[in-house]
Amino acid sequence: MNRWKAAAIHLSISVVVALLIGALLYFVWFPSPYFAAAGANKLILLLMGVDVGIGPLLTLLVVNSHKPLRLIRLDLTVIGILQAIAFGYGLHVIINARPVFIVAELDRLVMVSADQLTDADLAQGQQPEFRKRSLTGPVLVGALPPKGKDAGLFALQVMRSGKDIDQLPKYYLPYDQVIGDVMKRAKPLASLKNVTASQQAYLAALQAASSSPLKVLPLQRGEHSYSAIISPASKRPVAVLAIDPWK
Repeated sequence: MNRWKAAAIHLSISVVVALLIGALLYFVWFPSPYFAAAGANKLILLLMGVDVGIGPLLTLLVVNSHKPLRLIRLDLTVIGILQAIAFGYGLHVIINARPVFIVAELDRLVMVSADQLTDADLAQGQQPEFRKRSLTGPVLVGALPPKGKDAGLFALQVMRSGKDIDQLPKYYLPYDQVIGDVMKRAKPLASLKNVTASQQAYLAALQAASSSPLKVLPLQRGEHSYSAIISPASKRPVAVLAIDPWK
């Protein structure tokens, strides 16, 4: 078998698989407007490197027309197994990193990924949708710390566990119950600094399509901060930009 033909066939199969998984990432697990903020672009590069790069490259290296067919089949089987293991690991990383909740709290939105929540914490959610890791994109929720005598216990729990309220589903509430107060702290688009020309043009297009002035709320993912552009009408994010809203 010609090595270039074998590598081309392997590459074609790998590209089809990668495109299917990429579509799953973009439209289901990391949907707009959270795709870039959730780090999905880097995860896709990881997937492409493992699935599209390694397998076909190894096929190109090992296939030799002078080799017995039996050895070629053995080599391709080993490559397929190695590629499947690497692909499975990459998919595992992606599934764990997918955002499952966008939590509105105080003056910001916080993105929570699947691996940031324990089964024990999820079990304490007050509603069914708060007790599971979504497989169809992040669920918008709110979170309010307890008041009165329970406030001290809450602060103690946060210090002991190292988890803030966004990682404690027992304090989750329906999004619409919280976002109104959070929106009172939202800022106008003009408050954003260090905006590039392309980002400025994009924001202008978003504003032109909106019937009311858009607002900005910080969106946090781990140590990274983004700007969530919020529609005052729906109180939902319409875009997320890589702009630090705190500066």
